[in-house]
Amino acid sequence: MKYILAFLLFYISFGNSMGQNETDLSLKFNHIAISVKDVDVAATFYQNVMGLQEITNRTEKEGIRWFSLGEGKELHLISTIESSIQLNRAVHMAVSTANFEGLIKRLEQLKVPYSDWPGTPNKIFIRADGIQQIYIQDPDGYWIEINSAE
Repeated sequence: MKYILAFLLFYISFGNSMGQNETDLSLKFNHIAISVKDVDVAATFYQNVMGLQEITNRTEKEGIRWFSLGEGKELHLISTIESSIQLNRAVHMAVSTANFEGLIKRLEQLKVPYSDWPGTPNKIFIRADGIQQIYIQDPDGYWIEINSAE
């Protein structure tokens, strides 16, 4: 009887762990891809304004450039599709910086307009949790939230 009980416990435990492995997909964010009109103009913005480092485009296709977002995350700029996209502020990419004041100075030096969520120019929004945030747009109109959460 002890052996049967031990076998049943082992089978139930092993069966449950096998079931968990089949349902636990452990998805992790890898990259975001956006459609751009001119890949070189967009790449210049993400390099000069956002300070992103270009990485190897492993597709090796023309009209596509890849940038590192850190921690193995990537931004892919794709100019090979000619469909128009409707954009609004609710659809945005968010990035954080420990040097929020330095980033604001950089935007002002480069004359890149920024706003709070409602769209008030040159206004920094402070969330209820104390995090500062602003919104900018890239050359194709994509919204980018920049915040001080670290």
